[in-house]
Amino acid sequence: MWQQRDITLAAHPRGFHLITDEITRALDEMPPVEAGLLHVFIQHTSASLTLNENADPTVRTDFESHFNRAVPENAPYYQHVFEGSDDMPAHLKASLLGASVQVPVTCGRLNLGTWQGIYLCEHRDHGGRRRLVLTLQGE
Repeated sequence: MWQQRDITLAAHPRGFHLITDEITRALDEMPPVEAGLLHVFIQHTSASLTLNENADPTVRTDFESHFNRAVPENAPYYQHVFEGSDDMPAHLKASLLGASVQVPVTCGRLNLGTWQGIYLCEHRDHGGRRRLVLTLQGE
């Protein structure tokens, strides 16, 4: 069985934000599967998704610090600068982290590890609302 649902996340400031609860609420509104996979896809090129530590908030700030150093703004070799100094770095960060995550679903629930959470990685200073497509496959 395949199911699909779109959700829109509220605008978040630049940084790494846990969105596991939003995903869980959307999953709860879908007919449950005993065993399956949930594919979460973000429909944007300047934000990304990842799975990581969900307990210690310093992980989120360390992620942001690391990516800002690895992919700096205002690099003299950027040509795509029309949309602001954070735009090209946002595209690069999104490509590095990726546009989707897959999570096993067991008995209608995300089967994440104890310390795992799903992150929205907002790479723009003012990225706005973000759209996700959730595709659930299972039986």
